[in-house]
Order: sequence, then C-alpha cells, then structure tokens
Amino acid sequence: MIDIMTGTDTVSNAESTGVGKAVLTTVLLMLLLELAAGGAYWYTMRASAAPPVDPQALTTAVKAADSAWSAAAAKQNLEGVLAYYADGAAVMPPNQELMSTKADIRKVWEGMLVKGTDISWTPGSVDLSVSGDVAVVEGYYLMTTRPAKGKPAMDRGKYLETWRKQADGSWKVTADMWSSDLAAKK
Repeated sequence: MIDIMTGTDTVSNAESTGVGKAVLTTVLLMLLLELAAGGAYWYTMRASAAPPVDPQALTTAVKAADSAWSAAAAKQNLEGVLAYYADGAAVMPPNQELMSTKADIRKVWEGMLVKGTDISWTPGSVDLSVSGDVAVVEGYYLMTTRPAKGKPAMDRGKYLETWRKQADGSWKVTADMWSSDLAAKK
C-alpha cells in the first residue's frame, strides 16, 4: 500500500508474500457466512410466523357462530346449545352461582329450553385479541315464556361471552354471562 501523505510504500513483508491477502480473504469469508446465517435465521422466523390476523373475517366468523348458537336455542336443541361450550367453560346465569361443570351447565339450559319458552340473542360488538384466537362478544337477548295459563312473561337483557378459537378452527364459548334489563320482581 502507498501512504498518501508520504508517498512511500507501506506494504509489509507479510502482505507482499500473500499472508495478508489470506487473512483479509478469511475475514471477508467469515463476514459473508455471518450474513448468510443471519439471513437464513430471519427467513426462517418470517416463514414460521403466524399468518396475519384478519379482524373483519374473524369478527364475521364469531358472529356467525354466536348466531348459529342462538338458532340452536330457538329450536330448543339442548345438545346443539351445549356443543358451543368449550371444555372447562364457565356459565354465570343471573341470580345463580357460577356453573363450571358440564352437568351444571346442562341443568341451566334444561331449565330454560322448555316448552312455551322462546330464547334468542343477537351479537353486537366483538373485541378480538391481538393474536386473533380470543373474542369477547356483547349482545342482547330476548326470552318469552308462555305458560299454559296466564299471561306471557318477557325478559330482555344483555350478555357477555368469551369465545376461543379451537385447534380445528371452530369457535367455542369459554365464559357466558347474561343479566336482565328489567327490574327484579319483588
């Protein structure tokens, strides 16, 4: 190499014999290998990352599942209604204790899905987790009971549900809670 300040040759004996070129080549090769390894890691991480979440599609799917669940209740299909609960679900009916076993949840619905009772609900807003696998739905329900004798009784209110996306892509309820908008009867 030439020192531009003095104009003298600064190449050492080691560089002139090729040892310097070998060291430089080795360092450059190591840098290229590091870049290649980093690029492979970046590509692998990007390729294995979860697909992007489509909030609109997920909201539509959750609302469709909730509406289908309501349709099962309207048909008084007990097994169809129970099928929407995930294992370990918690049901919190008004004026009752928390129900967390399948047998207790069944009893709650057996008491509601009786002849002369119409139940339906409509999903409103849906809040999604960032990962897109959990949704919270709030909506409104209507229940009318027509006894064999006497006047029909109507109840209307709101509900809050937590849904979780299952491994098969379906949505199931993990928490279900509702309360009346009407004043409690004395």
